[in-house]
This record gives sequence, structure tokens and C-alpha cells, in this order.
Amino acid sequence: MAQFISAVSLVVPDYDQAIDFYVGQLGFELVEDTRLSPTKRWVTVAPLGSQETRLLLAKADGETQTASIGNQTGGRVFLFLTTDNFVRDFSHYQKLGVRFLEAPRHEVYGSVVVFEDPFGNRWDLIEPKK
Repeated sequence: MAQFISAVSLVVPDYDQAIDFYVGQLGFELVEDTRLSPTKRWVTVAPLGSQETRLLLAKADGETQTASIGNQTGGRVFLFLTTDNFVRDFSHYQKLGVRFLEAPRHEVYGSVVVFEDPFGNRWDLIEPKK
């Protein structure tokens, strides 16, 4: 039996705003954007080269979902973007205006820095030690 996580739902305020950031700034691939109803779309994005896991950009519906935007993990880092070249990606994202919450750190497990998407979700950009 083979299993894998195919998607992680990320609650966002607006589909196009989220696509602008994840595709336009981070350089992710827009995998799918299918209209399901006048107000609902199935939008998935993934880092270039990613084979399995996608982010499902889910537009908030109602007060409870809207209140969870940017705080799906209670203020902790939510998602981890692994790279093969930390310096390249950190520099590139800085030039594009990605908001970093700290200076890069070099830990026993690798180089890491926390950044935030426009909605308040915290990410680690990480290059594991080889």
C-alpha cells in the first residue's frame, strides 16, 4: 500500500491575491484553477519540482474561517519550504519583497529563516545540512 498527502488546505481571503503571492512572488506553479460554483474554485499550487504535495488555496467562507486566516497553527510556523540553495532563494525572495521575520540562522539541521505570507501564515525556508 502506498499513500501520500496530496494537498494541504490553506485558508486565504481571496483566490487571486493568494495566487499572486504564491505563483507571482514565490514562483510556485499554478497546478489547477477550476471554477466549482460562482463563488468557489479549486486552486492548487506547488513549488517547482514538487511531485506530490500541493497547497489547496481555500477561500474563507464565513466568520469562523475568516478568523483563522493566518493563524491556522496558533502562531507557529505552519509550512516548511525545503530548498537546495538557501542563499539563492533567500536573496531572490528578499528582492521580491517577501517579509522575513528574522535573520537567517544556521542550525545543526541546516540553514533556516522564517517568512510570512501576506495573510500571516508563517513558513520556514530551509536547506537541510548535507
